This record gives sequence, structure tokens and C-alpha cells, in this order.
Amino acid sequence: MADTNERKSNKALLEELGVDITPAKKVTHTPKEERIIAGFEEIQRFVEEHGHQPQHGEDKDIFERLYATRLDRIRSLDECKNLVAELDHQGLLTAENAVAEPTKEYKSDAELLAELGVEAPKENDVTFLRHVKPRAEVRAAEEIASRTPCTDFDKFKPLFDQVQDQLTRGLLEAKILKNQKGQATMAEINQGDWFIVNGQKAYIAEISKERIHGFDKNDYRLRVIFDNKTESDLLLRSMQKALYVDDASRRIISLSAGPLFDNIAGEEDTASGTIYVLRSKSDHPTIAENRNLIHKIGVTGGSVKTRIANAKQDPTYLMADVEIVATYELYNISRTKLENILHRFFDSAKLDIQINDRFGKPVIPREWFLVPLFIVDEVVEKIKDGSISEYRYDTKNVKLVSAIKYGKKM
Repeated sequence: MADTNERKSNKALLEELGVDITPAKKVTHTPKEERIIAGFEEIQRFVEEHGHQPQHGEDKDIFERLYATRLDRIRSLDECKNLVAELDHQGLLTAENAVAEPTKEYKSDAELLAELGVEAPKENDVTFLRHVKPRAEVRAAEEIASRTPCTDFDKFKPLFDQVQDQLTRGLLEAKILKNQKGQATMAEINQGDWFIVNGQKAYIAEISKERIHGFDKNDYRLRVIFDNKTESDLLLRSMQKALYVDDASRRIISLSAGPLFDNIAGEEDTASGTIYVLRSKSDHPTIAENRNLIHKIGVTGGSVKTRIANAKQDPTYLMADVEIVATYELYNISRTKLENILHRFFDSAKLDIQINDRFGKPVIPREWFLVPLFIVDEVVEKIKDGSISEYRYDTKNVKLVSAIKYGKKM
């Protein structure tokens, strides 16, 4: 009994203090009302992000025009207006803030969508846009398309030339942005990265230091330079979405062997072949004079000794015996791609010589280069650590020299 009196006194005390202890009724909305509220909140987010109400006009994007039409209809229908009145902290429903009606009135989103060539939704109300792309996806496409001339493109042109040259030579590859199951993924983006989006090479020149951009102030701002001498001031998420929706988007990366040239193979590694360096024993005057500089560089999946067994009868080996001066084992890698990398890297040092085969027919052997062995060692190391694309072979000074670093942070 004492507990009951105490509870009653507590209730009386609260009432005397003017505290309303009546449980608040839970507000419920119909599905249609929830869609109207959600649609109005989309308009509010547009205003917060752009600093103005959505406008009518052919020069406006599809979603701004839809939001403008939707806002007109909410204002004109008391049912809708009363429903969102308490949410209207921006004064969007007041008469003095109303935007002038468009020259042509659209009775519904469906009518406006039809004129814009977009499939209209079956549900005909102010918020249903089921068949329209998500706003974030559309905004990404808009931002990619909205570019300005890059006034300092001359500073970036050597980088674009370098990347194109290395793609042509096989030192870089454009890797499609999909996971191992072939599904599109959101790309990780860092300063200095290269991509191909909408058929154009794109360089991430700058990334804002602070993550205070975008609608929720939780995004980075990028400076993206394109190969057509334009640039965009993009949000990182917008760039990611643009890459995601473009089925042909690619990341440009170094085509390297990575850590696959370790001296000791791992338990699960499978031997794939050998890089070999050969020296000719030919008595041809040019070869005899430069014997220590002239080397044949190749890749084989079998035994090197077996491969060169009949060298004396093969113009590929200059119709003479050869000696093996170096080999490098490799694991789990494409031999063809690796051999292409090596040959393209040393292309400027290719030996230009003509000999006769055993039938007297003139032949120009390939895969022979004027390269000392220590340079080959260095190149293999650069392939191992993935930095081969940052170097060139200087034939005049017989050394590797640093090329333009396409991925250098600015």
C-alpha cells in the first residue's frame, strides 16, 4: 500500500510541476505518405547541397526538373503540404519562396519523364522514381561530363605521353575494374592513380587533405586531368561511381611479376619457366669484337640446355654454339608477357645483324641485344619489385635511367 501511495504522490508532483506524463502516441503513416515525406526530404537535400531550390528549364538536369515539379505539386495539394509542413525548416512551402511556374506545366512526373525520354514508373505519385537511376549515379555521370579546360595541361602532357608509350610497349596494362568473379567493384582511388573512364585516360592529380566535402561533409575532393586537355573537380565517390557504371572502365597499372622471382619457391608455387641469357661463340667479326656485350635474352618453359642443343644449326642462335651466362627462375607468371616486357625494354639496343642459314639464305636473328650482363641483372630486379616502368635503358651511357614517374604524388 505504501508503494501505491508513493507512486500516486510522484504522479501528483509531476502534474503540479506541469510535466505531461501522458505517453506520446506513435505516429504512423501509410506507404503513400511515407513516399511523399521521403520525396520532400530528397528536395531538401538538393537545396542543402546546391544552395537553391530546384528549378524548371530545359538547361537543368532531369532530377532538378523532377524535384521542381514535385515541389510544385506538394505545394498545390493540401494533403501533401500539411503532411510535410513540420519538416519545412527551409521555408520551401511558403508562397514568397515559390518558384515561377514553367512555361509548360507537367501534370505528373510520368509526363515529364516521357518528354525526357525516360521510362515512366507505373505508380503515378510525386515520389515514385523506381525506373530512374539513383541520384548518386546520375550525379557521378554529370560531374564526369562537366569539365573545364585544363589551363596547365602542358605540365601533365609528358605524363600522358609516357603512359601511352608504356601501354604500347607492354610495360603497363589497362586492367578492367572487376573482381575475380567478374563483378564490378568500387575502385580504390589514390593520388597519382591512372584510370580509363568513358574511353579517356584520367589522372588523379590531387586529392584534398581533409574529408569535408560532399553532401554529408564526409568525402574527398579530387582534381582529375583527362587526356583531352580537360579537368574535373570531382568528389571521390563520384569518380568511383563513374568507374563503376562504365563497364569498360580500367585501372592502368604496371605489368610486373611482383614477388614471383624469389630464390626459393613457395610450397604452392608452380615453376613456370626460366629467363635465360646466352652468349654466342660465333666467329662473325661483329660478334667476336663485342662478345661480352651481345646477349640473347629469352624465356622458356623447358630446359635451357635442351633448347640450345642444336644451336649450331639454328640461325636463331647465329649458326653457332652458345653458352648460358645467366638464368632466372620464375613462378606462376605468363612467359609470353614477361618476354615481351624484356624485349620491348631493350628494343633500342637490338642487334642489327644479318647472317646466312645453312642453305645460304639471309636471315636477321631476333632476341639479340647489345646489353651487358649487369644491366640484365638490374632489369630483372626492377621487374621483381614492380618498378620497371619507371626506367629506361640508356644505350649511349650503358645504364638504366629514371623515366617520368607516371604515378608520382603531386
